[in-house]
This record gives sequence, structure tokens and C-alpha cells, in this order.
Amino acid sequence: MSLSATTAPPSPAAPPPRPPARRRSRSHSLTRLDLKYSPYLYIAPFFVVFGIFGLYPMLRTAWMSLHDWNLIGDHSFIGFDNYVALVKDEYFWNATLNTFGIFLLSTIPQLLLALFLANLLNRTFLRARTFFRMAIFMPNVVSVAAVAIVFGMLFQRDFGVINWLLSFVGIDAIDWDSERWSSWTAIASMVNWRWTGYNTLILLAGMQAIPRDLYEAAALDGASQWKQFWRITLPMLTPTFVFVVILSTIGGLQLFTEPLVFANGNIIGGDQREFQTLAMYMYELGIENLNTAGYGAAVAWAMFLMIALVSGINFLLVRRTVK
Repeated sequence: MSLSATTAPPSPAAPPPRPPARRRSRSHSLTRLDLKYSPYLYIAPFFVVFGIFGLYPMLRTAWMSLHDWNLIGDHSFIGFDNYVALVKDEYFWNATLNTFGIFLLSTIPQLLLALFLANLLNRTFLRARTFFRMAIFMPNVVSVAAVAIVFGMLFQRDFGVINWLLSFVGIDAIDWDSERWSSWTAIASMVNWRWTGYNTLILLAGMQAIPRDLYEAAALDGASQWKQFWRITLPMLTPTFVFVVILSTIGGLQLFTEPLVFANGNIIGGDQREFQTLAMYMYELGIENLNTAGYGAAVAWAMFLMIALVSGINFLLVRRTVK
């Protein structure tokens, strides 16, 4: 008889010991807690930073707007008197008019041009697309001071390039910073030059997320480029376009740097406040004048409410128009 015939089969391995029920319950509870609360821990740093540098200053500013406050430390509660004074303040309404005037001259052409350029850069037949996409963002990288120097030379009264070009069509030299409409135009051109490329890249990213199959199917059905843009691109681009509109609204109504450098640091925006914006007026009251910080805080909150209202209106208009 062979050895293999007499050898007994090996016995099955004993199962590993099971952990105690208490340990299993504790491990299960930790897993549930991790799945339930870990996402909040991941996003907590943003809300902590926002609470310190965003929410607290907003609430502090709201509290200051209810006081006769100066930056030295003296203050007394006056309720809504600062807001009542705003209604009668001609400088406030002048700054509001200037802000909305520059906003309309800059935002509407800027968005239309950004939409056109994004659609052009999204075409497959365009050569050197990467180069043009990089080049169109360059104005946003340039220092604001450098932009101010260049545009100050362009809009000079006696030796500016713009007046030189206008002279060929019989238009006399324009003193760009002495009149309201001319200063609005000069500042709006500066804003458009700086921010059109930024909005173009955002819209381009939204266009590239649209499936190409939709365009191929529309082309097979005989749809022209214009119909493809109107029937496919715009409806699919609605969330991105709404985001760009709201972002431009917030930036346009907070306009501060461009008019300030155009005025060579003059916070009142020209000799007769021709282009002083709300942000400049708020800075004049809240920072330069130590005794009117509470009134400046009221201007800040009035500006915040305007931005919220205009952003909401633009959101509804864009969604309804695009659809």
C-alpha cells in the first residue's frame, strides 16, 4: 500500500476568531460618523476664513452704519439716520449715476465681445488656438498702474492717440476727464480691455463642455452656424453665462481702481465729481474722513443692496432671454 493512500486528508483551517461585538459596533459607529461629518470638516476651512474676513466685517459694517462713528473710537447710536441722510445726499446719487453709467458702458459691450471671441476660439478650424487663448488673457495679468499709464497717454487732450485719430474725421480734441460722458467712455474702455479676455476664457470653458455630437447632428440636419449657436450653444451655455453676468455685475458696481488711477489718485473723481463711483465715495467718507465712518458704512451697505438687486434682475433676465 502506497503512502498517499494511507495519509489522511488535511483538516480544514480553523476560522479566525471574530472580534467582540462591542469592537464591531464601535468600528461601525466610527465609519458612520466619518461618512456623515467628514465632508463638513473638509469644507470647514473655507467657512472659517469667510467668517473671519467676510461675514464679520459685513456685520461690523452694518452695526457701524447705525452709529455716528469715527475711526478714533467715539460713536453714538443714531438708528437709521445715516440711511435717511443718503436719500437726500446729492453726492451719493451722483456717485450712483456715475457707477451705473460706467457699468452699462463697460459690462454690456464686454459680455457681447467675450461671447463672440469665445465662440471664435471654440472653432476647430482656427489655427494656433492655444496661442490666442493665452494672448487674450494677457491684459488681465498686466498691472493696473501700467494700464493707467497707457490709457492716460491714449486719452490725453493735446497729444493723445485717440484725439489724433478723431482729428482725421473732423472732431476737435476732447478733454476726456473734464466731462461726464467722456470720462465714462475712457474708464469703460479701460475696464473692457482688462476684463474681456477673462470672461472670454470662462465662456470658452463652458462651450467646450457642450457635447460635439449635438453640433454634428445639427449639421447633418442642415442647421447653419448661426442656428447652431442660437439653438445649441446659448441654451447649453446658460449656467456659465449667468455666472459671468453676475460676476461682471458685482465687479462693475464695485468699480474703484480704474477710475481712481484715471483721476491720478483724486478720490473725488474729477474737479466736479464727474466720474466718482460709489466705492470711491465710500472710501472718501469711511477712510479719508475720520469723522464719517458710520456714514461711509451706510454707503457700503447701500451699495451691497444695489449689487444684490441688480444681480437678481440680471439673473432672471438672462435665464429668460437665453431660454
